[in-house]
Amino acid sequence: MRERIYRTEALILRRSDVGEADRLLLLATPGGKRRVVAKGVRKTSSKLAGHVELFTRAGLLLAIGRNLDIITQSEIRDSHATLRAELPRLSCAYYAAELYDRFSAEHDENAPLYELLAQTFAALDRSANPDLVLRFYELHLLRLAGYRPHLHHCAVCQELLTEEARHFSPGLGGVLCPRDQGADRAALVMSGPAFRLLRYLQRQPLAAVETLHLSPAVRSEVEGLLRAYLRPLLERDLRSVAFLEEVMRVE
Repeated sequence: MRERIYRTEALILRRSDVGEADRLLLLATPGGKRRVVAKGVRKTSSKLAGHVELFTRAGLLLAIGRNLDIITQSEIRDSHATLRAELPRLSCAYYAAELYDRFSAEHDENAPLYELLAQTFAALDRSANPDLVLRFYELHLLRLAGYRPHLHHCAVCQELLTEEARHFSPGLGGVLCPRDQGADRAALVMSGPAFRLLRYLQRQPLAAVETLHLSPAVRSEVEGLLRAYLRPLLERDLRSVAFLEEVMRVE
């Protein structure tokens, strides 16, 4: 017999008001993405109200509902208060959440992807380099989703890449060696520092971004290369991209 209640850890990715006092929440969990209801949470007397804030990491107790499961208890494990209080960090979190949403399916268990997002939110809450946290997140999300870009071996011939490689092809799946750089006329020219940063982020742990001191030009170039790689996979631009770009431009 199926249990009528269950526990899970979750990240609150999105929320919208329904009815007079309820909220519909989109969650990321180790067991996959899911939509649930927090009943009565908009009432001033609700005990849940402060426990299901956007981008909070929480331990939840849920009851199985006819259409959507219902949150009955919530325990905050990481509120990410700084992330929500500072607009640049908040815009990064919206982008990370939307990217997760586009690369995941409801109830499709993927604990590594959930843990990557949890680590990303925690880093965005405190990092001095939130933009590099996003670059790390993009690269490792692509790996977990099966779209890992070729950064160490040529995307065409699989030959080990050297520092002389200067072309990045989103269409062919990554960096091209000098011999195959003409294989894609639409390939993007890539600087040496940008190439080294991409390779570094793909192999190092997330904490390593705190040791980097890079020019705005290199940061911007790598962002553009990964945005070009993601665009055809997503089929359309994310809604959060324009918000993120506007906030970062003001900064």
